[in-house]
Amino acid sequence: MRKLFAATLGVLSAVGGFVDIGDLVAASQAGARFGMAHAWVLLVGVVGICAYAEMAGRIAAVSGRAVFDLVRERLGPRVALLNLVASWLVTVITLAAELGGVALALQLATGLSHLLWVPVAAVAVWLVLWRMRFELMERVFGLAGLALLVFAVALFALPTDWAELGHGALHVGSAGAGWPAYWFVAVALFASTVSPYEVFFFSSGGVEERWSAADLAHARSNVLIGFPVGGFLALSLIAVATVAYHPSGTSPDTLEAVARPVVSALGGAGLAAAVLAFFAVTFGAALETGLSAAYAASQYFGWQWGKRVSPREAARFHSVLLVGLLLGVLLLMTAVDPIRLTEYMLVLSAVVLPLTYLPILVVANDRGYLGDRVNGWWTNLLGAVFLLLIVAASLAAIPLAIVTRMGR
Repeated sequence: MRKLFAATLGVLSAVGGFVDIGDLVAASQAGARFGMAHAWVLLVGVVGICAYAEMAGRIAAVSGRAVFDLVRERLGPRVALLNLVASWLVTVITLAAELGGVALALQLATGLSHLLWVPVAAVAVWLVLWRMRFELMERVFGLAGLALLVFAVALFALPTDWAELGHGALHVGSAGAGWPAYWFVAVALFASTVSPYEVFFFSSGGVEERWSAADLAHARSNVLIGFPVGGFLALSLIAVATVAYHPSGTSPDTLEAVARPVVSALGGAGLAAAVLAFFAVTFGAALETGLSAAYAASQYFGWQWGKRVSPREAARFHSVLLVGLLLGVLLLMTAVDPIRLTEYMLVLSAVVLPLTYLPILVVANDRGYLGDRVNGWWTNLLGAVFLLLIVAASLAAIPLAIVTRMGR
């Protein structure tokens, strides 16, 4: 338990990336349509995000500065500005989707339209970001997101053929839906596991917690515990949907449908746990994306930033937070479907991924910042291979979206 408490920054970072509002439905739809055939995507994503999150955490601990702060200094303002604009837009769109996810979870709990809950969700997120200490925030919402383990519990209560489930995870197939649709879902799931805001949030969180070179072991424990937990939660969603929906060929397209197998297995207690999990992971993701947008903008322009300083001392940082939340509310008030919005966000995220991860690899090899703590050959090999996968996903995202009409 002590190690879990120590790794809550990694857990919150991973929950926001692996199981936000889009992934709750996208992972379930992947299981319903293709069974366990995308399990390998999560495995690759976990390995890759662990490699780059470790670099980002090491950069924060050794240099005392966040990744985006160093990207501007190392690569110059023009390259960093391109990175900022692309990642900021994707992150704010994601923030809007997460606010919509919180509202949908409250709709599931109360029966009231999610549009009524959108302003309430935005105010609640702003109050937490404004008033709650960073360490308390990461512990409360990082651990609350673990309520999603109810899907793993439900898997044991459902009539699960474990041998068939394992065979499906080792067999790559399109299940009759066509290979373009299979690869579109693969790219979308991959993009969700390595969203740009995850590493921005993680490295900035390390600075918020005042990591130093003496905290490198702590930073690695956050990575090696937190991000695999996020991958396991996403895998549980896929597995439950595989058992509950894949044999019939139906596909869940709402949060209520995603929760239905848990209710079938565990009754009212399962529904309560699922609603709590949906609320916790989407609220946590809203906190993460809101902070990430403000972190990136403030670090680029050299403003005072962070929750460790008072709002008066970091007025521009908190102003960017507020602007992001207001933009998210305005976008949702157009009655756009939050789940559909996230699907488009995942495609955009896949396109801009190289702009995020290449600079991290460059900075992690700069002895001017890290001294003898630069990447070793193994980390560079893993980072380079993963970067090639990121570039491939970036190039394939839009063509696959057009050919498959967003995976339909």
